[in-house]
Amino acid sequence: MNVTKVRVYKISGKNKLRATASITLNNAFMVHGIKVIEGNKGLFVAMPAEKKNGTFRDIAHPITVEMRTQIVTAVLEKYNNLK
Repeated sequence: MNVTKVRVYKISGKNKLRATASITLNNAFMVHGIKVIEGNKGLFVAMPAEKKNGTFRDIAHPITVEMRTQIVTAVLEKYNNLK
């Protein structure tokens, strides 16, 4: 499975949230609600999540390191090219 399209939407004035993103996988499946966040060690990508009983839980996430790396790389590359 490959990331075939990435859309990044910059956000300003939201503390550490820098952008939201949507990705398309294999030109067939779309995932919305990915976040680009400024952390203590730089930017990181957070998968879509919902808050339940005070705890955030991912509602969609990759299950292999390779897929996570591909998603994070694609989203951050697109975000950095928007500057």
